[in-house]
Amino acid sequence: MQAIVIREPGEADVLEWTEVPDPAPKPGEVLIDVVASAVNRADVMQRRGFYPPPQDAPPYPGLEVSGRVAELGPGVTGLSVGDEVCALLAGGGYAERVAVPAAQVLPVPRGVDVVEAAGLPEVACTVWSNVFMHAGLREGETLLVHGGGSGIGTHAIQLAKARGARVVTTVGSARKAERCRDLGADVTVNYREEDFVEHGPYDVILDVIGAKYLARNVDALAAGGRLMVIGLQGGRKAELDIGKLLAKRARVHATALRSRPVEEKAEIVAGVRENVWPLLESREVRPVIDRSFPMADAASAHRLLEESGHVGKILLTV
Repeated sequence: MQAIVIREPGEADVLEWTEVPDPAPKPGEVLIDVVASAVNRADVMQRRGFYPPPQDAPPYPGLEVSGRVAELGPGVTGLSVGDEVCALLAGGGYAERVAVPAAQVLPVPRGVDVVEAAGLPEVACTVWSNVFMHAGLREGETLLVHGGGSGIGTHAIQLAKARGARVVTTVGSARKAERCRDLGADVTVNYREEDFVEHGPYDVILDVIGAKYLARNVDALAAGGRLMVIGLQGGRKAELDIGKLLAKRARVHATALRSRPVEEKAEIVAGVRENVWPLLESREVRPVIDRSFPMADAASAHRLLEESGHVGKILLTV
């Protein structure tokens, strides 16, 4: 088969579509003929040499795919060859085929195109696990989503609104603000012109920035607030005022999805299928796709992501 390999750490042009060995499903795994994958910030970090894949994962980038079941490994039940599926991966999605634990495979939601479904597993699992499983966002509470125009942001806005929360989001342009309001955001804050703290307090904050926003995020939390840190775009190290956390009875929780054990991912995927998939099938929540590229042109997709001009997911099609 062919896959995108990273010749060496560097800029987007180190991505090369080339011949690699075919994968084979191990016990409990499913082999998928890939129709599409999606581009995530983690892929860019891996390309630059800062985020190596877990030891047992394929070396190729790609944390989610959609496609059709090609083969079932020993012990797999509940799936059949030819089923249209999407899957959460630890790596290897930029390829014509990928093997994945069956517990991380989801059916393509009814009414969703199989290509568009490639943009669902990572965002759905990230938002569900952080905002609802860990932070416990409840109806009537206020969620702040940093980076509302991102794949995670566009999904978080819709899912939180569908479950009865008030949503505030930061954006970097008027165009992104308009798109986020169309998705259901109650308030959009242009971070180039305004301070998101002034629009708080927030019961839950979903943060991809990290160190740069840590102090202001804590300032913006409501009593009993929960700050979920899922990214480091603004750095790794910052000073934390524990006194403010104590006064607010608040908490800071940092998580990563890729490195979790298969059993934890299976629990998250099951929660997504039970709670998120019905909202996709009823069209209360929709995939938001900016554009797609042929997988052989993954370099162009990476450049677009790094320019941050997109809204929603960027896909790679086989």
